[in-house]
Amino acid sequence: MANNAVMQFTDRVFLARESAASLEAILPASMLAFVFVGFFQSLVTYSGTFAAQFHGAGNPRGAVRSYHAGLVLAAVSAIVLAAFIPLGTAVFRWCGHSPEILARESTYFTVVMSGAFATCGMMACSAYLTGLGRTRAVFWANAGGNALNIVLDYLLIFGFDFSSGLRLAPQGMRGAAVATVAAQAFQFAVLAWIAHGISRKAPGGRVSSRAAEGIWSIAARILFFGTPAGIYSVLNIVSFTVFVFVTERLGDMALAASNATFTVNYLIYAPIEGFAVGAGTLVGQHQGAGDSAGADIAARRTLILAEIYIVTASLVALVLHRPILDLFVSDAAEFDLAAFRSLGFVLFSLMMAWQCFDCADVVLSGALKGAGDTRFIMLWMLFCAFAFWLPLVFIVYRLYPTMPALWATMIAYVVLICIGTWRRWRHGPWRRIRLV
Repeated sequence: MANNAVMQFTDRVFLARESAASLEAILPASMLAFVFVGFFQSLVTYSGTFAAQFHGAGNPRGAVRSYHAGLVLAAVSAIVLAAFIPLGTAVFRWCGHSPEILARESTYFTVVMSGAFATCGMMACSAYLTGLGRTRAVFWANAGGNALNIVLDYLLIFGFDFSSGLRLAPQGMRGAAVATVAAQAFQFAVLAWIAHGISRKAPGGRVSSRAAEGIWSIAARILFFGTPAGIYSVLNIVSFTVFVFVTERLGDMALAASNATFTVNYLIYAPIEGFAVGAGTLVGQHQGAGDSAGADIAARRTLILAEIYIVTASLVALVLHRPILDLFVSDAAEFDLAAFRSLGFVLFSLMMAWQCFDCADVVLSGALKGAGDTRFIMLWMLFCAFAFWLPLVFIVYRLYPTMPALWATMIAYVVLICIGTWRRWRHGPWRRIRLV
């Protein structure tokens, strides 16, 4: 997960050096792409929960069929996502951005959505390997893809002209998107090769007509339990995207500081998603083995580790906020650098304040997903984001339209959702749910 965050961070730092317009365009473009991809990515990833529960139950045949079901869902997801490209570009036009920003947003969105086959396929393979506990293979494949992305970002965004005569004009946003898709395709290829080798050696690794029936049966159960998890991801992303679009109305300097801080926020936050996957995997394995007490212990220990990480990482970012913020300022920036740094420090402080609660919610939500309690997290997210947070955001925007005030609403939001998720884990019915 940290590798994925570094990939996004690299894109945005390079694009910030390329132009201020690219920095303004990258966050809404990548967020809207993730609105569409997030549902299918979460759905495909949920095949890993089934693989973990089958693995915990001592049923490798079921784990292999879960993997194959994930691949089927990934292929279908890629086709559907390609059909959403015109809708996404229409959303950008509706938002009324300047022609320069609109062109960059549409370009990035189109390329990334066209490469969704790599994203979804990679998630199917990594979910299977994670469900079996083979997380090191997932790490190294992502590290390789991340290294490839950094090299391609530099070459494609800024262009190159080698002495051998090989040259390419600067591609800007298109170059960043192509680099990202190419890196994900590399990750997919490596993970598919590893997962294929492991699945072929397991009982039921070869797909027969009888095995195909089992694959479709598991795919249907993944849809039943995974759809709420996918909707949960979409609700989270949509609410956050609405918030980003609201903040875009507060001026170029405030938007640049907000986008830079959000980029750092994701870099810090992404490993928490990894802890959440770990919590879900361990809970799934224990639940598959019929050990709810062990699942509870695993979730609590994962939460402690995640909180230690998030507090440390947030403190480091706050101390180093000035050199970090300067990475996002190009020489052609048309705003006051001192004001940019001052606002950035305030936003970094607010970010640190909500991270601890957000960390607890994400890890415990991952644990609930691993147990199959996906409907609760979907409904709780729906209430907290759309009945509480976004109305609060619009009220604050009308009464006190400043970036710190809008960011402060996020603290109230994550505290509320964290409390509900914690109570659900302590007292909820997840112990009685059986996926396999």
